[in-house]
Amino acid sequence: MVKERSGVEKIAPYQAAKSLESVKREYGLTEIIKLAGNENRLGCSLKVADLLKYRHSQLSYYPDPNCTELRETLSKLHEVEPEQLVFGNGSFELISLIAHAYLEAGEESIIPYPTFGWYLNVTLQMNAIPVLVPLTEFAIDLEAVAQTISDKTKVIWICNPNNPTGTILDKELLLSFVEKVPKSVLIVLDEAYIDFVEKEYFNTIDIIKTHENVILLRTFSKLYGLASFRIGYGIGNGSLIQKINKVRSPINVSYTAQQAAIVSLEDEDFKQRVLENNRKSLHLYYSELERLGLKYIPSNGNFILFQAGMKGEEAEALFLKNGIIIRNGSEFGLDGFIRVSVGTYEENVKVLEILKKNIMETRKQEE
Repeated sequence: MVKERSGVEKIAPYQAAKSLESVKREYGLTEIIKLAGNENRLGCSLKVADLLKYRHSQLSYYPDPNCTELRETLSKLHEVEPEQLVFGNGSFELISLIAHAYLEAGEESIIPYPTFGWYLNVTLQMNAIPVLVPLTEFAIDLEAVAQTISDKTKVIWICNPNNPTGTILDKELLLSFVEKVPKSVLIVLDEAYIDFVEKEYFNTIDIIKTHENVILLRTFSKLYGLASFRIGYGIGNGSLIQKINKVRSPINVSYTAQQAAIVSLEDEDFKQRVLENNRKSLHLYYSELERLGLKYIPSNGNFILFQAGMKGEEAEALFLKNGIIIRNGSEFGLDGFIRVSVGTYEENVKVLEILKKNIMETRKQEE
């Protein structure tokens, strides 16, 4: 048998959310509401459907390896130079590319925990050493992260807003932290959910204009609903981006993904509809969870983490029986909590009705 590289044997398989088809088969259901993957339940811009309908003649050609049109669009939008952008097959690939470009075996990778699991996977892939820093009150503790930095530290992964907790970093604390980090350490600010921040937040792109060791990651999977197209991008100093491009597959973003991203950026009405649904839905959760006496974490994403009033696996089973897939908090080391993606308003009402019914029945039995 061919033996795998030593870093690979340390890696546990990535725990993705259950697929619709697997749940249908397991529970004998015909209809499933998936609220486990933080996908956009409002779909995507209708302009994307028009794109696929009228540009099918282009599908037999290789896509532009430079993503020229999308690069120019985003360059103007974010007021950065075109060479400051790198594109990937979603955030997963971008995170992998960063690890391949910058992490050496034996170097340390600092990861607040719990957070997005792929940071740990890519660290182990490179035979680097993961250094986990626990959250404080469900939020990333930047002071604790700073104190963990050593002469072996190479990359710090910061998910902001953090997944699965939905917390966001204070502006002044983040700016102060960036100043403290040695220039030899790469700071990755993964901003997959930054578009959902309800309160006014500062333009984090300003950070990369004064700090060459910071890269921001953005995605079209969440707000724009293009998760199946697989497209994300990074913004950073030109020399930093150049090194990432060296390990990038020459043709890694499809033609349809590039074009879908462009037309999605143009559809402001769809974007506002998604944001309004997210705002209304989160406030619905807040008010109902308070009535039920269940702890929740105010969210800056398109999901919410809250106590289920039962063990995580019990909550997962309860919702599956009712045709809804949610995420068991035990997967993140948070037993008793569940993470639920924001669905349509009606879907969120259904989640709360199931939860309320179960809690009321449990409390009645305990009386």
